[in-house]
Amino acid sequence: MVTPPDFTLVATDLDGTLLRSDDTVGPHSRAALARAEAAGARHLVVTGRPVPNIRGLLAELGHTGVAVCGQGAQLYDAGAGRMLSSVTLDRELARTALGKIEAETGPVAAAVDQDGPDGLTLIEPDYRMPHASLPARRVGSRDALWARPVIKVLVRHPELSDDELTAVARGAVGDLATVQMAGPGTVELAPHGVDKGTGFLLAAEVLGRDPATAVAFGDMPNDLPMFRLAGHGVAMAGAHPELRAAADEITLSNNEEGVAVVLERLFG
Repeated sequence: MVTPPDFTLVATDLDGTLLRSDDTVGPHSRAALARAEAAGARHLVVTGRPVPNIRGLLAELGHTGVAVCGQGAQLYDAGAGRMLSSVTLDRELARTALGKIEAETGPVAAAVDQDGPDGLTLIEPDYRMPHASLPARRVGSRDALWARPVIKVLVRHPELSDDELTAVARGAVGDLATVQMAGPGTVELAPHGVDKGTGFLLAAEVLGRDPATAVAFGDMPNDLPMFRLAGHGVAMAGAHPELRAAADEITLSNNEEGVAVVLERLFG
């Protein structure tokens, strides 16, 4: 395990981690992040949200570095306002993957995040957004989801739990896509081999930082690939049991600004 003076990167998930339940970053977290950056560390946002859904938040935070978005599919330069890289999910593979899942589970409701800095989130008639504050456009049929290239597909089932749907989807999809549980009501299909870990590695390379000198914060299983690469993984109180088991420590909840508690100890 690295010692506190060696931390040069602070990697934070957003939902359930850095963001409070009202989608804001608390004053203690802001101050702690500023203290870490003053000590020479870089703050790296690593989120499942696509670029269009976090640009305003990054601007409000004054974040001008790079951000890993879209479950690792997008690398965004917030300071320059431009996409550095993006990986799309082949739409025919996505159609096939959904069909394989539904062959096991019966009908699911699906949504997609389109590629690009101005991509839309499109949702089927029966899909319910897990975060009501995030913008989405409802379409009339599944065929309409594939109008433009996409970076990921979101799937919900009327009866199965997130854990159950994730397990079934992984068995059904195989190497057609990477299946991740990203939050309550959020099971996602990303391009095969793409996850927060691959995005984290790419961002660390761009920033010139060793991933092993990162302290990483998260709350869901989709943060596991990042935890495996970081020097120190911190799970939030109430995090998914799978992530808690892999974490080096557990902090307070997002609403209690648990990120700040750890950063104040490490960089205080």
